[in-house]
Amino acid sequence: MQQDVEQLVEQVAQKLGRGLSLEDLDGLLLAYSSNQSHADRVRVNFLLSKRVPADVSAWQLSHGIATAVRPVVIPANPELGMLGRVCVPLMVRGFRVGYLWVQQESAEENPTAIVSQLPAVTQEIELLSGMLLDSNTAESEFRRSRERDFLAACSGEANAVAAVSGWKEIQGKGPWQMVTVLDADGWAGGPDPIASTLIHRSAALQATIGVDMALFSAGTETHSVVLFSESVGRANHAQVLVHYQLELAKRSGRPVHRIILGISEGFAKPRELAEAYRQSRWAAQAAAVDPQLGELVDCRATGVYQLLASAGGGAGAWADSGSVYVRMLEDHDRNNELLPVLELIYDNDGSVQDVATKLHLHRSSIYNRLGRIRQLLGVDPLKGMPRLELHAALKMRRWAARPRI
Repeated sequence: MQQDVEQLVEQVAQKLGRGLSLEDLDGLLLAYSSNQSHADRVRVNFLLSKRVPADVSAWQLSHGIATAVRPVVIPANPELGMLGRVCVPLMVRGFRVGYLWVQQESAEENPTAIVSQLPAVTQEIELLSGMLLDSNTAESEFRRSRERDFLAACSGEANAVAAVSGWKEIQGKGPWQMVTVLDADGWAGGPDPIASTLIHRSAALQATIGVDMALFSAGTETHSVVLFSESVGRANHAQVLVHYQLELAKRSGRPVHRIILGISEGFAKPRELAEAYRQSRWAAQAAAVDPQLGELVDCRATGVYQLLASAGGGAGAWADSGSVYVRMLEDHDRNNELLPVLELIYDNDGSVQDVATKLHLHRSSIYNRLGRIRQLLGVDPLKGMPRLELHAALKMRRWAARPRI
């Protein structure tokens, strides 16, 4: 990838007949061209040190490059030993990934002539932006800082909430939804938490490029978090799911079989961000332990898991449902035949035929197992309070095995 970037920078420099340098959002040199008849002192020092000096950075920032979306003319500064330049912000779908600098020649009075040349290299600049997004953006300090603020806001830190609410990506885009993106099988990550976090950050960033409803993303060691504009449909969410699965597999080097998106209720005030994140997280956790919920899971569709999540508790919460009936069945269910059938009966509105079809059994086998359960418990498991207790207890068992994210 680095070689491709350097070759493309050289190609653009040859087309323009000027010296170029490419830097990331932190002012670090990524690549530069070799064909230039004269390099000013600033360029020479930059190529040697690989970092923009503070005084030069201040001069450049004073001309608005940090927020510009079009080329910016930077006049010469003799005190710095600096000829004029044009800064080309490199953008992908509104996301800033770096800067391409084009230096004027020493014989030119000012750098404005450079601007008229840039349309000839539009295609190369777009390609270069895409390369930077894939190779560098997720690792930049600028990106890391914003993700830290975003995750702090998700945890309810007031200062972070205030900062994030002022971002241009978010202002005027409400109401919003929080989405937790979870790998149902590999959420625990690998032995290196830093690497795991970077993988999730990069996958989320790549998966949301081109999805206008996805406003910002961040990654953690176990999952990713995405802020969406609220919508009734789920086409954008499904697109992110598919791309995230592909990106995660590519970056982690392992098969990724099931990605879940837990989706919060809509919210209109930034201070509600933390509660929305909690809703999206429990929706993803519930779907991880109860596959019938699907992969695009609204928190309101998680049923009793909403109650279990809101009850709180530590890591061992709900490890024991406390149900006498469930313990009796566990003691006698040596072949794991009774409890699964009972849960399926409850989840399928008591339809023996549907359960038989899902288990590839004859209906008589299902009736026989229900008969054994009645005999063991001494009550009808499909009636009244015993049914409520058993169904809730079976869901508690699942919730106890949820991913700890």
